[in-house]
Amino acid sequence: MSNLSESLNSNRFVVTCELNPPKGTELDPLYDKADSLKNLVTAFNLTDSAGSRMTMAPIAVAHHLIGRGIEPILQITGRDRNSLAIQSELLAASSLGITNVLCMSGDPPGTGDHPNAKAVFDLDSPGLLKAIATLKSGTDISGNNLNGSPVLHAGAVANPGSPDLDKEMQRMEEKIEAGAKFFQTQAVYDPSGFDKFMKSAQKFNVPILAGLIVLKSAKMALNLNANLPGVLVSDDIIHEMEQAENRKEKSVEISARIIRQIQNICNGVHIMAIGWESIVPQILESAGISSVK
Repeated sequence: MSNLSESLNSNRFVVTCELNPPKGTELDPLYDKADSLKNLVTAFNLTDSAGSRMTMAPIAVAHHLIGRGIEPILQITGRDRNSLAIQSELLAASSLGITNVLCMSGDPPGTGDHPNAKAVFDLDSPGLLKAIATLKSGTDISGNNLNGSPVLHAGAVANPGSPDLDKEMQRMEEKIEAGAKFFQTQAVYDPSGFDKFMKSAQKFNVPILAGLIVLKSAKMALNLNANLPGVLVSDDIIHEMEQAENRKEKSVEISARIIRQIQNICNGVHIMAIGWESIVPQILESAGISSVK
């Protein structure tokens, strides 16, 4: 059992954090971030060429983090690989001791730095989850027997800000039926709206971690509103960022406030600091979370 799985099945408030593998081979900056947070964070998501911007494959980074005593969550998308390659990678991940996997469809290549790359999308998120469940049962998705089955703890994503909450519940149910054991959500800035989402999702009895993108500026907030479906940073928060004399201090204040407001209605928080990992300890301390170990 992974530490993440054990923590999610306890009464602890779980903290996960996102790290982006490098565009290149230099891993020391990522190690520095992970090392500085490892006593506060249960596990670290490693993105799979996030935003369709090519980076080092997260399976390698996950393996290196395990060697440093840090638990990874391997993000895997259906964007770049067909079902043959995805199953092969899942078996490889398990053999390297990587247990946690987050399944996502992935952003279309046209939004990234290789706009002419060919999208695959052989498997969507439920398809990825079904593939994991099938491999764990001892066969590949074509029914061929495996010589040894992988040990994997699979999760998926959810969008609390979806304009069609009923449809989002249907998507979550489909992912749970396919094998999702936990969810990390799109960024949450509206605690009351998130509470409504959680009340609808409580019937699933599956751990849910609220996403939180650390705001760096009012401009960033406006960009999130314009480009991330389901994300709505309020005018009040945008005004706070606009008036801030110290943007990092204000970001800590806003992030900690949101965590305090949602802490009692979900199983944890997934922090996406995007380069501002140095303020994550301050956010957690201000939110009243000193350690998750």
